[in-house]
Amino acid sequence: MQAGNEQCVLQITEEGMGRQNKTVRSRTSTKQRTLSMNGSNQNILMNPSERKNIVLWRHPITTIQYSALELRDLLIEGIKKTNIYVVLSLLLIVATCTLSYIYVLPEWQIEILSSVWKKILWYSWWVGLGILSSVGFGTGLHTFVLYLGPFIVQVTLAAYECNSLDFPSPPYPEDVICPESSNSAGGGSTINVWSIMSKVRWEAIFWGLGTAIGELPPYFMARAARLSGQIDEEEKEIEELHEKGHLSFMERAKIAVHDFVQKVGFLGILLCASIPNPLFDLAGITCGHFLIPFPTFFGATLIGKAIIKMHIQQLFVIFIFSEHHVEQVISLIKFIPNVGSKLQAPFKEYLNKQKEKLHQSFGTKQHSITPSWISWAFEKLVLIMVIYFLLSIVNSLAQTYHRKLCSSKKQKQ
Repeated sequence: MQAGNEQCVLQITEEGMGRQNKTVRSRTSTKQRTLSMNGSNQNILMNPSERKNIVLWRHPITTIQYSALELRDLLIEGIKKTNIYVVLSLLLIVATCTLSYIYVLPEWQIEILSSVWKKILWYSWWVGLGILSSVGFGTGLHTFVLYLGPFIVQVTLAAYECNSLDFPSPPYPEDVICPESSNSAGGGSTINVWSIMSKVRWEAIFWGLGTAIGELPPYFMARAARLSGQIDEEEKEIEELHEKGHLSFMERAKIAVHDFVQKVGFLGILLCASIPNPLFDLAGITCGHFLIPFPTFFGATLIGKAIIKMHIQQLFVIFIFSEHHVEQVISLIKFIPNVGSKLQAPFKEYLNKQKEKLHQSFGTKQHSITPSWISWAFEKLVLIMVIYFLLSIVNSLAQTYHRKLCSSKKQKQ
């Protein structure tokens, strides 16, 4: 009887140990499958051809992780190259001297300095917007459509409505209202395209200067890669496209811009910079790769973007939004099938409200104007484009870090 009990106990123990072994084996196999899946995903992501798929809406965790690591590397590299203590000390000395000097100045000199400082901030704002429009982070923020274009339109409409360009300052240039002595019944005989262009010329030129500055990172990156004996990714892509048989329209355009800039030089850069060209980054990379001197590249880019291209864009916007053309376009809206009559009324109302706003005196209590759905839609468009720009920066940082990982992997192999 006792032997039978011992045999039962041993059998139960063996069954329990068998279950435990099965559990351990199942857990081990699950871990191995998980590791193999992670490894396969990692191998897929380490493939250079999969770099374009590293975006927030496809691999959110990996994209956020890579962008954070790239941002960390950029900050560390920037701190290493810049002596932060020297910079802070210089800023403190300059601030102390400036405040001490302003404290003993007479009032009329303080007003002059205040006016100069406002001018510096105003034109620095346009330079910054120009840099955001063309800098090689993300997609670039279309600041001409969002800021400079509407500013030119506002000045154009005000010039024809007020029959004057002598807008009171303040509030100009932050806001535009008619001068008290203007005569809107004069028909706008003294106002023309060229006088309006001269009114907004400096804002446009400084915006163009910013776009030229924003084109420098691709140039310096390609130049540094060439001097270190490496070949930039874009140059590798161009070499592969030359060997490829069937090319798409964009691929043929890339090759055309690359070869044109390489062969023509200064005039090629000038021509590419003087027209709306989404492939101009490739021109900067080509110039950097072939070690074209910086004065040649930046000089041609600055002349093309800040002078030639900006005057073409100004002329187009002012011509389209002159008083008679705007009224003609609004009158033609009613001919749109089904929705024309419904769309025409809001546009007419919006234009009338803007004209009414121009005749309000500065410093007095302004009448409340109910915002139309057009202004509401434009505000939401600006918000959406800014959000998309920020998301594209995250994607760009992540893809840059992925490129570094692929390069280090190739070097190890």
